Amino acid sequence: MIRSFAEWFEQAEAAGVSLAEFVERREVKETGVPREAIRKRIEDTLTVMRGAVAEGLAESATSPSGLTGGRSGRLAADGPRLLGDDFTTMLSRAIATLETNARMGLIMATPTAGAAGVVPAVLLTLAPLRGWSEERLVDAMLVAGGTGIIIADRASIAGAGGGCQAETGSAAAMASAAVTWLEGGDSQQVGTAVALTIQGMLGLICDPVAGLVEIPCAYRNASAAVNAVASAEMALAGLDFPIPVDQVVDVMGDVGTKMDVRFRETALGGLAATPAGQEIAAQAGMTELVQLQRKGRTKGEGSARFGPS
Repeated sequence: MIRSFAEWFEQAEAAGVSLAEFVERREVKETGVPREAIRKRIEDTLTVMRGAVAEGLAESATSPSGLTGGRSGRLAADGPRLLGDDFTTMLSRAIATLETNARMGLIMATPTAGAAGVVPAVLLTLAPLRGWSEERLVDAMLVAGGTGIIIADRASIAGAGGGCQAETGSAAAMASAAVTWLEGGDSQQVGTAVALTIQGMLGLICDPVAGLVEIPCAYRNASAAVNAVASAEMALAGLDFPIPVDQVVDVMGDVGTKMDVRFRETALGGLAATPAGQEIAAQAGMTELVQLQRKGRTKGEGSARFGPS
C-alpha cells in the first residue's frame, strides 16, 4: 500500500515509471490480478460513471424523498451559462450522479456514494475538450485511485469519519490529481493540486438533511468539482503551496477526528438540524431523528443548536 505522497512520488521516480504505472504495478503485485483485468475493471468503472450521469440527466422524476431529481436536467437545459456551456455541463453531471444514486440507480462510488459525482463530472467533461483518450482516462483513474488510497490511510474518505471534507474533499482531490497528471503535471504539481484542493475544504461538515445522501450532498458534489478543476489549474500554472501535501492530508484527518459527532453524517447538526431540516425529516418519517435533533443528545450539546430544546 502507498502510505504517503512523498513515498509514491519518490518510488515512481526511482523506478522510472509514471505515477499511473506505479499504482498499476502495485495493484497487480498486491492483488494478483493481471494488468489487463485491472484496466478492464477501470474501463467498466468509466462506463458505469457515464451511465449514472446519463440516467440522472434524463430522468425528471424526483427521488422517493422528493429532495432531488430533475435538478440536473434543468440546470443543463436552462442554466445561464455564466462561464460557458462546459462549466454548466460539469455542474449538471455532478448533480446527475447523485440524483441517480438517490433513486437507487447504478453509480460508481469514487471514493464513496455520497461523493460519486465529482470525479465523473470533472473527467468526463474535460476529456473531449482536452483530447484525452479512453486509455489515458484509465491511467488517470489509477492516479485518482492512488490519491484516494493515501487519503484513506492517512485521514478518512468517509463523512462519518471526518465530515464532508473527508468525503467530497477526497473525491475532489482525486479528480484534481488526475487532471493535473493528464495535463502533463509533474509529481510536485500533482501534490500541489491535492494540497490546494483539500485546504479549500478543510472543516466542511457532513450534515445530510433527513439523514439522506441528497441535500446538501448533490450540490456539494458540484462545488467540489469546481474546486478540483480550480486547484489543478493553479498547480499547472506553477503556483505552489507552502505546506507539503502529506501534512495537509494529516491536518484533514486531525480536523475530522476532532469534529463534533453532530457534524459527521449523523444528521444531528448543521443544515440537517435547522427548523426546515427537521420539518423535512419529519415529513420523511424520521421521527426519532427529529427527537434527537431537538434534544441535542450528543456529546456537543453545549454548543449552539437550532430548534427548541
